Amino acid sequence: MAESYLVTGATGFLGSHLVARLLNEGKSVVVLKRKRSDLRRLTSVQDKLVFYDLEEANLADVFARHDFKGVLHCATDYGRKNTLPLQLLEANLLLPLELLELAARAGVSLFINTDTILDKGVSHYSLSKKQFLDWLKNYSGELRCVNVALEHFYGPGDDETKFVSDMMKRIMHGEKIALTAGEQKRDFIYFEDVVEAFSAIWSHLKDEGKGFSHFEVGSGVSTRIRELLELIVKLSGNKSAHLDFGVLPYRVNEVMSSQVNLEGLLALGWVPRVSLEHGLKTMFEQVRLEKETK
Repeated sequence: MAESYLVTGATGFLGSHLVARLLNEGKSVVVLKRKRSDLRRLTSVQDKLVFYDLEEANLADVFARHDFKGVLHCATDYGRKNTLPLQLLEANLLLPLELLELAARAGVSLFINTDTILDKGVSHYSLSKKQFLDWLKNYSGELRCVNVALEHFYGPGDDETKFVSDMMKRIMHGEKIALTAGEQKRDFIYFEDVVEAFSAIWSHLKDEGKGFSHFEVGSGVSTRIRELLELIVKLSGNKSAHLDFGVLPYRVNEVMSSQVNLEGLLALGWVPRVSLEHGLKTMFEQVRLEKETK
């Protein structure tokens, strides 16, 4: 019988690719979603999935009906639309906490939480994520709890509100873009490398027994924002785009250098394979292909 996984955030960019990977590995997948969720990213695999709507489902019944091997929690509210703190807490703390409690009661072996590398002081979003991390550690005596802190992942088809996708679109349109000085260093990792990291994690830890594990996922290379944007301009070939560095101040609590510790993932045999330039070229190729087919 195929191992079964409950996945939240499956309709999002990363979540949909993780669902596809689980299915490709022969696992069965149950998706917990909102009624208003857009299923377009799951169209090719929709008939292989079981869906439950959060607004209607009794979560205790969902766990009773399925013998889950693991829970993969990817659902996140980034707070990009002036989301109130209470709404952030509902999505980033209360929902995963309920799932964690139900997983522990049902004897689920593995709970994987998708986290951010950002410090809790950066935003309400990062604060809510770190608050759940404390609860995750607290439950590690009842099942294997895994926290996966992600750097800035990107790739073709990602949400246009994400930094890399947004900058690519605006640069291709030749916009004048107001920016900070751009000296912040960030780690940008291609989504395929992130999917490989998750696969390595669930493959190695699903039978590890109770405990807590933490992994940081990035390329291991920190790039200045200025260098990233200059590379995007170069690859776009659009000389009319203007990057107005230094016009905007850095935000309060700005992190000037972000670096990850990859030791845990490297020990599982995982290595990042896609360079920043290659990943960006792939995104541009996808955009140009979509234009040609319209």
